[in-house]
Amino acid sequence: MKIKISPLIYTLIFLIIFFIFYKGLQNSNIYTPNLKIEENIPSFKAKIFNNDKFISEKIFQKDKFYLLNIWASWCVPCREEHSFLTKLNKEEKIKIIGLNYKDDKKNAKIFLKELSNPYDVILLDEDGTVAIEWGAYGVPESFLIYNNKIVKKIIGPINEELLTEIKILIQ
Repeated sequence: MKIKISPLIYTLIFLIIFFIFYKGLQNSNIYTPNLKIEENIPSFKAKIFNNDKFISEKIFQKDKFYLLNIWASWCVPCREEHSFLTKLNKEEKIKIIGLNYKDDKKNAKIFLKELSNPYDVILLDEDGTVAIEWGAYGVPESFLIYNNKIVKKIIGPINEELLTEIKILIQ
């Protein structure tokens, strides 16, 4: 009797495990973050790259477009998007604010010296808390801001298509 029950138990356990994995494969594993559009920008304090203190209310003004770009020198996609930020910086209707995320300040300076500085202001986020307040999931991420509201959130590097879209929005 023991011999006949054992294969039945193993078969039953196998079927249960198979069913669990099969159901798990049917669920979508793609995580789509909530894009906060038309939401007020968070109030935060940070250090400016040159060690001055910065309070967000002092820089984001009404009737002006801003692009907050979260970047780091160790981020490969940040290098890819850098030329597009440089092009965007030539637009008079927008100011680009850089948020240097969990980076070594010396490496960040080398990065900017090598690729040029497209930012009007660079803020330091040494421990990542400011990026978390913005709802960022990683680098690079960008937030288009108008009248202290997030107009568009860009996850990943800015490319030619997104650059065109931003230029249309700020017109």
